Amino acid sequence: MSGSRIVALGHYQPPKVLSNDDLEALVDTNDEWIRSRVGVRTRHIAEGETLVDLATEAAQKALAKSGRTADEIDLIVVATCTAIERSPNTAAAVAARLGVRAPAAYDINTVCSGFSYALATADHAIRAGAARRALVIGAERMSDTLDWTDRTTCVIFGDGAGAAVVEAQEDGAEPGIGPVVWGSEPEKGDAVVITGWDPVISQQGQSVFRWATTQLAPLARRACEQAGIDPSELKGFVPHQANLRIIDSIAAKLGLTDAVVARDVVDSGNTSAASIPLAFSKLVERGELSPGDPVLLFGFGGGLAYAGQVVRCP
Repeated sequence: MSGSRIVALGHYQPPKVLSNDDLEALVDTNDEWIRSRVGVRTRHIAEGETLVDLATEAAQKALAKSGRTADEIDLIVVATCTAIERSPNTAAAVAARLGVRAPAAYDINTVCSGFSYALATADHAIRAGAARRALVIGAERMSDTLDWTDRTTCVIFGDGAGAAVVEAQEDGAEPGIGPVVWGSEPEKGDAVVITGWDPVISQQGQSVFRWATTQLAPLARRACEQAGIDPSELKGFVPHQANLRIIDSIAAKLGLTDAVVARDVVDSGNTSAASIPLAFSKLVERGELSPGDPVLLFGFGGGLAYAGQVVRCP
């Protein structure tokens, strides 16, 4: 096979919405303080729904939009950093819920860059002939990791999931998923950590902000070069939804004046590995992107790991 393509997207967020005003009753903060620093207005918080529930809901929606059935899936990859169960992994649990028979199933944990890593590994498996059709899912219950007395972190994160159905293309077709540019700076890995048996997230916010706003634009540009496209030709840019100021900084450095830039962080907060497919799915659902549009996906965060690729919009 000459490559793979995304044929459909789906997303899911739990119904409970926590606003900045709601957070004022929990911690010393206010709407102006939160929006000026990270850009978040609301976030969704899971109550009575597991990580597998969130992932399955998003996967079901992507499958329904693709016109494919569970019987046609032979690979499931879930990107997450908030799985509680170590076995079975999240991908296997989702497969059982969906009724997928005998798929290859594994989880990936590169935190906020997880979806782009997962998408790349699924693309590689399809190119190698090890799979024909995959479900690639980013799902997180970040609320499980929050210290609700720490205003530097509890105001940022939310829960949700996004999913993509990815399938092989015939020889000669233009690849719908471009080459991945990925890597990490492990010496800075302690800038974002989730530690302990009762995990709590902490981060060096200023260090992450400086890294993201100074180091990532050239890497995103490389992803475009690998796909044989100039950033000016992009119709969409879907970065990890970490912080509104980071998103706008990278978009400006890439010169994306005409592209649709995902800013779902405003309504969903930072949903880690779920943020890219969640934001991408919403843009497609609202008709802000059209089939065939070149879109740059770029994830970054804990590790400090990064990954990005240009894809064609389903």
